[in-house]
Amino acid sequence: MYYMYILKSKVNGELYIGSTGNIKKRLEEHNLGKEKATKSYKPWKIVYLEGYFSENDARTREHNLKHFGKVYSQLKRRIKNSLQES
Repeated sequence: MYYMYILKSKVNGELYIGSTGNIKKRLEEHNLGKEKATKSYKPWKIVYLEGYFSENDARTREHNLKHFGKVYSQLKRRIKNSLQES
């Protein structure tokens, strides 16, 4: 199983989008500061997760969210309650 995920920084509320085949390990890497893009805003928590059987599908979804603002803003509206929780 592959996942597209959205993390939220517990420090400043910053959001990060990624994809992985091992969500538990990936979250641990983010929180240990092993990821350059996210280490300044750790700790992180998962606020949204989508599962896919295909790695390509998960990566395509990640790409679309990162590069097409309308897609991302629609998803953020759909999960607004998850984003507001601490």
